[in-house]
Amino acid sequence: MQDLTPLIGRQWLTSQEDSSTFDGCMKIPAIKNNYCQRCGANVYAKLPNQKLYCRECIGIGRIVEGDTIVGYQIEKDFKKILDGGLSWKGTLTPLQQNISTNLVNNYLSKKNSLVHAVTGAGKTEMLFELIAKCMSLGKRACIATPRIDVVNELYPRFCQAFEKIKIGKYHGREFNEASFDQLTICTTHQLLKFYQAFDLLIIDEVDSFPYAGDRQLHFAAKHAIKVSGVRVYLTATPTDDLLKEVKEGNLEVLKLNRRFHGGLLPVPKEKLFLRPFLQKDKIHPKLLNEIITVIKHGHPLLLFVPRVEQIPVYLQALKKNSQLQEVKMDGVHAADKRRLEKVQEFRENKLQLLVTTTILERGVTFKHVWVIIVAADDEIYTSASLVQIAGRVGRAKDDKTGLVLYCYHKYTKNIKAAMKQIRKMNQ
Repeated sequence: MQDLTPLIGRQWLTSQEDSSTFDGCMKIPAIKNNYCQRCGANVYAKLPNQKLYCRECIGIGRIVEGDTIVGYQIEKDFKKILDGGLSWKGTLTPLQQNISTNLVNNYLSKKNSLVHAVTGAGKTEMLFELIAKCMSLGKRACIATPRIDVVNELYPRFCQAFEKIKIGKYHGREFNEASFDQLTICTTHQLLKFYQAFDLLIIDEVDSFPYAGDRQLHFAAKHAIKVSGVRVYLTATPTDDLLKEVKEGNLEVLKLNRRFHGGLLPVPKEKLFLRPFLQKDKIHPKLLNEIITVIKHGHPLLLFVPRVEQIPVYLQALKKNSQLQEVKMDGVHAADKRRLEKVQEFRENKLQLLVTTTILERGVTFKHVWVIIVAADDEIYTSASLVQIAGRVGRAKDDKTGLVLYCYHKYTKNIKAAMKQIRKMNQ
């Protein structure tokens, strides 16, 4: 029998005929009573041979009636390390330390936590002591987040902070062989590949698309953690289901209303536009003036637009302007093949202006960035996403403020709610 150690805590698909190869493993029908056993979806679609298949989780491999889900669930702890492998030498603020200590205490007492912290509060650093405690006990942890960009941002930071720990990185844009990692950093979709694997499961940006409101991903998160495991959720804007869990006593909320540097969230400026933002390949003069002003101040600019198809149109109009001829700019969206490369170029100041959709609304940090949201009244922008976008600005100790501009035709309830929440967090 092959060495299955790299697959501990994993689940995978095989045909009924080949399932005997994995003696000693968990085996269940892939589809049972018209339900997918990997993602929990109701299965109704049929192949030409009339066999049922699941359309919900087809992105990680088609699951067909008659297939078998195999899982290798054995208890195997890691070697205990006294300091948990923590090599980070930084310090936390008193407010951050309070959250960090409570997270560790809750983990030891098997209590689930919700960290409700303002964007830029330093949530990542507040996790270090918790992860170190889990590692010191020889246990296994996972940090999952809905966005690929956040995985790519977290991974190097945790590699630096935990130099002695084996860390796995998994998302749909980068293939890595399955491995028995003590710490896993992945997208929430990757949780569909695990079953009762983790002693500690942390879900960052829990209010973010596509995790928020996705029953399939909630099913995956529930099944990826051990029965005795502990859950931690991180967010600046808690969803109703989480607040319900807090009310029912299933989650302890830990709140932090200050950024790590003690500064406040930038309060967005608002600008009403009576005419279209873009017409006949020309950008509205007021909007163009705001863009040019940001560039003249020497700040990198994230220009948010509601639709993917608007990105090339805005780029073309911007490049035509004589005052922006020398500005290096590009556009990025979720399906962009150069997405990761472009984000890194913007981070390294190789790009001064990046036209983007909501994929960069959260979980990414750019030094000294300012943001402008075009059509902030569009339905694509929820109050949570408007708050998160504002949170991209003023994240550095030496640059605590900056421009956040909401441009709109109509003042919506989401804009109003976002402004109210930012002011409330700043009190």
